[in-house]
Amino acid sequence: MATWLPISLQDSASPLMEQLSFFHDHTMMMLTIITIIVSYTLTYITMNLFMNRNMLHGHTIETIWTMIPAVTLIFIALPSLRLLYLLDDYNDALLTIKTIGHQWYWSYEYSDFMNLEFDSYMMPETDLEKNGFRLLDVDNRIIIPMNSEVRMLTSASDVLHSWTIPSLGIKIDATPGRLNQSSFTTTRPGLFFGQCSEICGTNHSFMPIVLESTSIKLFIKWVTKMI
Repeated sequence: MATWLPISLQDSASPLMEQLSFFHDHTMMMLTIITIIVSYTLTYITMNLFMNRNMLHGHTIETIWTMIPAVTLIFIALPSLRLLYLLDDYNDALLTIKTIGHQWYWSYEYSDFMNLEFDSYMMPETDLEKNGFRLLDVDNRIIIPMNSEVRMLTSASDVLHSWTIPSLGIKIDATPGRLNQSSFTTTRPGLFFGQCSEICGTNHSFMPIVLESTSIKLFIKWVTKMI
């Protein structure tokens, strides 16, 4: 039985990812139109041997195929610049989490609470439940409240790592001796999976990230239990 292979982006779970998905669809639509027009033009020129040669060297046609790409680039550049601004835009965060990349696991510190920190390792296949997520689940998940601004600080203790969750549209490099930051908001509850996106050694592919978005009430209950 054939299986369906997803070729699109993951379902967005943050306002930023929604904007990234829209920009992706917007750009792909323009690229599709350009590909069709160029393919049709090349086919027409190749097949029509009796085509008027002046059409390919006239001032008008040269102006057209100069202006159209320039206008197309403008329609791609404007939303791209807007997204770049949003990626670096920081609001007042309700929660701050610091993550440190190690070979090959993650450490998390909830800066707003005392003594709330833990390591997160990939779950061994032998310890997974029947419906567990192989190579994706971890022993300690990040818990955050939904619809709340979260500031994520990243660093590393040894080599370069990259903290990435595609459905949230977030990817932060974890650099030794440097503190990078980003912010995000989840718009719905659920589990969101990610992995280290920097080649950091032999076990690079065994550094999964699991973030659980819950209600404020459940988040407070979890914090009370952890402290």
